[in-house]
Amino acid sequence: MTKSPVTLGILLYAATMIVFFVVYFFFSGVNYFDISLKANAFVLPVIYAVTAFWSVKSRWNTHRMGFREAFKRAFIPMFLGGLLSVASIFVFLNYVDTDAKQLLNYQYVTRQKAELDKEYDSAKKILKHQKDIDELEEKYKEGLQRFDPKIIKGKDMLTASHFSGYFAAILIFYVVLSLFFGAFFRTKKTYTEEPNQE
Repeated sequence: MTKSPVTLGILLYAATMIVFFVVYFFFSGVNYFDISLKANAFVLPVIYAVTAFWSVKSRWNTHRMGFREAFKRAFIPMFLGGLLSVASIFVFLNYVDTDAKQLLNYQYVTRQKAELDKEYDSAKKILKHQKDIDELEEKYKEGLQRFDPKIIKGKDMLTASHFSGYFAAILIFYVVLSLFFGAFFRTKKTYTEEPNQE
C-alpha cells in the first residue's frame, strides 16, 4: 500500500512525539538530557530513515520514477515530520513545562563542565614539562569562567534561535538521505541494440 508523503510525514510526526513523551514521562530525572541526546542520535534517525525508505520503495514497487520524484518522496515525510515535531517540542518546553526546560539546561551545563574536568584530568596525567602543565592550568581556569553562576543563570539552550539551528542541522541529514534514496531508486535508462539489417 502506497501512502502519500504528507500522510507519512504526519505519521512520522506522531512517532517522534511518542519517542519524546516516552523519554519525558519515563526518563525525566537525573539522566534526562543524556537519554534525550541518545534518543535523538540513535532512535529517531533510524525511524526517519526507515520511513523515507518506505515512502520511496512502496511507490517504486508499482511505478518507476526519476531522481526528482524519488528525492521528493524521501524528503517530504522527513521534512514535515521534523518541522512539526521541532515546533511542538519547542512550544511544549517553553510554554507547557518550563521545569523540564530548566532541567535540560542545567544538565546540559553540568555535562559540559564534566567534559571539561575529564579533559583536564586526562591531559594532566600525560603532560611532563612544567611549561605545558602551566599552560593547561591557564586554559582550564579560562574554561571554568564559562561556568560562573552569573553566566550560567541566563543560559538557555532551548530558545527559538537554538531550535532553528537544530532544525538546520537536521535538515542536512534529510537532504543527504534523500539524495541517497533519489540516486538509488531512480529509473535507469536501458538501451537495447537494434539488430543490424543488411
